[in-house]
Amino acid sequence: MKKILLTCLILTITGISLSVNAQTPEEKLEQMGLKIPEVGQPIANYVKWKQVGNLLYLAGSGPKIYGKVGADLSVEQGYEAARATGLEIIAVLKAATGDLSRIKQFVKVLGMVNATPEFTAQPAVINGFSDLMVEVFGEKGKHARSAVGVGSLPNNMAVEIEVIVELEEK
Repeated sequence: MKKILLTCLILTITGISLSVNAQTPEEKLEQMGLKIPEVGQPIANYVKWKQVGNLLYLAGSGPKIYGKVGADLSVEQGYEAARATGLEIIAVLKAATGDLSRIKQFVKVLGMVNATPEFTAQPAVINGFSDLMVEVFGEKGKHARSAVGVGSLPNNMAVEIEVIVELEEK
């Protein structure tokens, strides 16, 4: 009986210790040395996000990195472009929610890569985004995803990514 009580006590203390050490996404970004950029204005007649119930739909975002992957840019440069886009998306999520901890989970991601017709490593490029979301949000950052190649993107940006996230109840 004493062993069972001691085990329960240890599990309880361990559980409390784990929750005390849990980091918010904002704290994780700070620890990683990453700054959330300013949210820019849409370049056309649309909004950056739209909430429907507990789902938040984000318009496509892209980095200030230009060119075609497979011609102007390497896979590694495309990966960095997708990662930079991830920071922009985090900025939009912060603006939309006020608190990144409100994100219950990432649901769906569409990653578009401005690529040459023969380029086939779109998933490796969009991993730049996916890896960052898991680094910042943990399990909540894992998502269903499509990674496709396209012939062109607005202003010749390297990637464009859109996301759907589920929010916690208020």
